[in-house]
Amino acid sequence: MPAKGKHRRPKSQRFTRSIAAAGTGGAALALPLIGAAGAHAATPTAAVSGVSEKTATIAAEKATAEASARMEQAEKAAQAERTATKKAAAKTYSVKVGDYLAKIADEQDVEGGWKRLYSDNRAAIGSDPSLIHPGLKLSIGARAASSGTPESSTKTQSSQSSKPSQSSKSSDSSAKETTEAKDTQASTSTSSGQSSSSNSSGFSVPIQGATVGTAYKTAGSMWSSGYHTGVDFVAPTGTSLKAVGAGTVVSADWGGAYGNQVVIKLADGYYAQYAHLSSISVSAGQSVSGGQQIGLSGATGNVTGPHLHFEIRTTPNYGADIDPLAYLRSKGVSV
Repeated sequence: MPAKGKHRRPKSQRFTRSIAAAGTGGAALALPLIGAAGAHAATPTAAVSGVSEKTATIAAEKATAEASARMEQAEKAAQAERTATKKAAAKTYSVKVGDYLAKIADEQDVEGGWKRLYSDNRAAIGSDPSLIHPGLKLSIGARAASSGTPESSTKTQSSQSSKPSQSSKSSDSSAKETTEAKDTQASTSTSSGQSSSSNSSGFSVPIQGATVGTAYKTAGSMWSSGYHTGVDFVAPTGTSLKAVGAGTVVSADWGGAYGNQVVIKLADGYYAQYAHLSSISVSAGQSVSGGQQIGLSGATGNVTGPHLHFEIRTTPNYGADIDPLAYLRSKGVSV
C-alpha cells in the first residue's frame, strides 16, 4: 500500500520533459549547424560560377577573333580571285578608222603597251604592225589563240616611245628658225656637187646603204588595202634621210601608226612619205632640194624595229600609193 501522504510522479512525465528539452536543445543546436553548412556550400559554387563566366568570355572573344580572321582571309582570297579573273578575261576589240596599236593599247589599258598588244595578236596582224585595217579583230587582255609568238620575239627598241620623241619636238621648234640656213646650205651643196646622193636630175635615194625589208605590194590582211603600200628600208636608228627630189614639205609631225613622219610634195606633183623617224629636221611649208636631209630614221609608231617606211603617192593621203622603187628608177636613181 502506498505510503501515507506521498504520491508518486509518473516517470513518463520526466521522460517527456527530457525529450522536449533534448528536442529543444537539439533544435537549437541544429539550426546554426545547418546555416553554417549552407554558408560553406555557397562559397565554392560562386567561385566556380565566376571562373566559368570568365572562361566563357575568353572563349567567345577567341571565337570572334577567329571568325574575323577567317572572314578577312576569305575576302582577300575573293579579291585576289576577282583580280586574277579580270586580268585573265580576254575581250575582242574591233579596229576602227584612225586606230593604231599604241592608241588602242592606251585606251584599253593594255599592260605592256602596244608591244604586248602586237605580240598577243601577231598572227592576226602579220609581220608589219605599222598599218592595221578597220574591222580587224584584236584580242585584249590575253594572247590570241592563233598566236604562238612569244613577246620576246618582237624586236623592238625599249628606248623608243609610242609618242613623239623629245628630239623631234625640239627639231620641229628649231626648224623654222633655221629654214633659210638649211635651204642655202642644201643649194650650195647641190650646186657644188657635194651631194653625192642626188643625180644629175636632182633626184636621190631616200636613205643610203640600207637594205629593202618588206617590199611594195607585199600581200597581207593587216593592211586595209590588202597589201603593203610602201617599201621598208632596214637601217639603224639615226641614219640620215634625204629628200628624193625638190619640193615643199606638206607635213612634218606625228602620224599615229607611222610615228614621226614627213610628207613632201615633189615638183612633178607626186608626194613622198617618210615614216617612223627618230628625229625631224624640216617643218611644214619649207622648201627642200633633192638630197637634203629631212630627218633621221628610227622606230617610232607601230614598228618591230628601226627602219624607214617610204611611199610615193599621187595625193598626200594613205591609199594613193604607186610603186616607190619604180618611180625612183624612172628618175634615174639606182635603187
